[in-house]
Amino acid sequence: MKVEYDEDTCIGMFQCVAEWDAFTEDKNRGKAVLEDAEEVEDGVFVREVPEDAELDAKFAARTCPVDAITVYDDDGEQLIP
Repeated sequence: MKVEYDEDTCIGMFQCVAEWDAFTEDKNRGKAVLEDAEEVEDGVFVREVPEDAELDAKFAARTCPVDAITVYDDDGEQLIP
């Protein structure tokens, strides 16, 4: 499973931070940060989700009010949103 995070879409509600510790707050910029992620295009970050964190990643994506977080299964199929 992998997660994709669009930093430009993020509005800094930080609900993802409460759901998964892979997200941290950057209060100076008013954006969440996806730790250990690779920037695949301007402002879009991707990282693999450890098996023991899959539920947390899904909750983080579901709580994002602007759908800045997308979760994909191992076959690349979009799960959330």
